[in-house]
This record gives sequence, structure tokens and C-alpha cells, in this order.
Amino acid sequence: MTATVQEPSPAATGTPVLSLSGINKRFGAVRALSDVQFEVRLGEVVALVGDNGAGKSTLVKVIAGVAPADDGEIRFEGHAVTIPTPHAAQDLGIATVFQDLALCDNLDVVANLYLGREVLRGGLMNEVEMERRSLDLLRQLAAKIPSVRTRVASLSGGQRQVVAISRSLLGEPKVVILDEPTAALGVAQTAEVLNLVERLRERGLGIVLISHNLADVFAVADRIVVLRLGRNGGEFTVGEVDQEDVVAAITGATDNVVAERAARRAHVARPAGEGTES
Repeated sequence: MTATVQEPSPAATGTPVLSLSGINKRFGAVRALSDVQFEVRLGEVVALVGDNGAGKSTLVKVIAGVAPADDGEIRFEGHAVTIPTPHAAQDLGIATVFQDLALCDNLDVVANLYLGREVLRGGLMNEVEMERRSLDLLRQLAAKIPSVRTRVASLSGGQRQVVAISRSLLGEPKVVILDEPTAALGVAQTAEVLNLVERLRERGLGIVLISHNLADVFAVADRIVVLRLGRNGGEFTVGEVDQEDVVAAITGATDNVVAERAARRAHVARPAGEGTES
């Protein structure tokens, strides 16, 4: 019998599960993205930040298959791929929770979770099985939902976010994109959503977090990628920078924050007298 050698997973090798390079996107005469680079690894939260019009939403649409890139390369689990449609993104293992959540207020939690992917038995919906699976999923995520038979219209903003995020997990994705998940939420609801983000990372998923709230970003992100005017404006590791560095990259207070920081480090590391003229 011939032994089968299993290739190491992206998580084991540190290879990005999703990487984009040289991404360009135009809408008529407007160039929304110019040579953008981006990557995320399994078990990592990458925050995508930038001012309004920076290109964040466009980049998310490229990844989600809503607005395919004009050119550039996308690799998923090390393989070059194209993402022409949202279905193609879902088939790869990319789930996106947009800011509007796309929930049906008149339906209960179970119906929203399984809308379009109902569990059938004998040609009829198996309500008991869908409820059991819903309870299991929400229990795994430690979600605070009063009842899976509660109508979504009666849930709080944070609970609605939890339902939308939980629904995205039913397809067993490897990358989850969260578009402004804490926008317009109170302190307690924001904490609930951020705790859920932590649990998604613990499940080994790659998380892309789009947010304007730097306090939330610094609370859960491992890395921060800044977009400015459709281009990469900087990349930071949380714990090595403060919010002022990130704000400077977002606003363009420095021409190139990353290059400037590297220059400062090189200056500090340079031996006294080196590089000076006599």
C-alpha cells in the first residue's frame, strides 16, 4: 500500500489563506483601486480601515465577487482563482456579512439562518432538525439570543449581527468578511459582537474586519491594513503601533508612514558617525 503524504495546511505553514496582489478596479473614469495588496491567514483578524472613499467597500466587493477586479491576482489556499460572482466566492469558502445584514424581520432566527438552504425531509422542511442545528451553532458561539423562534424584528442590533454572522458560518467558510459590524451599536452590543469575532478566530477562520472605530480595531485585530485613495496606505501589527500612527496613515498626515517608521528604526540602529561626511 502506498502511503499518502498530506500537504500542510495554510494554517500550519503560515501561508495566507487569501491573498490579493496588483488589484485594480475602475468604474468608468474613476479608478477605485490601484495596485492594492492584501492578505489574511487562518486564525487571524485583519482590520481594513480608511476614510470614506478609500476603497474599502470596493475591495470587499472584489473579494465577495460582487464587483470582480479588472486585473490583478487572487490566490486562495495557494491557488490562483477568479471570483466572478458571489456564488463563486461562497463555493471557495468566503462568506461576507454586509452592513445591511440582509435579514428578514418577519421571520424567526431559524428561518433566517436557513433561508435558501432549508433542510428537507420527504420533500418538506425539517423544522425540528433546523432548530436543533441552530441551537447547536449559537451555543458553540456563546450567542445571547432569547429564543431561536424569536422574530428578528424584536432582536437588538447586536443580536441581529450575531444572527447574520452565524448564518454565514453554515457554509463552513474559511474566510469571513465583516463590514462595519459594530456601526450604530451600543457599548454592550459592541462588546457582544467583538466577543463573537474572537470566537471566530478561535475556530481557525480568517477574519477581515472593516471598521471606522479604531478602538474596536485595536481590541480584536492582529494586523491593520490602511487604504487611502484606493491605494495601500500602510500596514501595521497591533501591539507595535498606537492609534496616532494609524490615523496618520488614514489621513495622509505622512507621505508614507511605513517608510518613515522604517527610516527612523534604521537611523536608531546606525552606529554613531556612520554615513556622515568628514
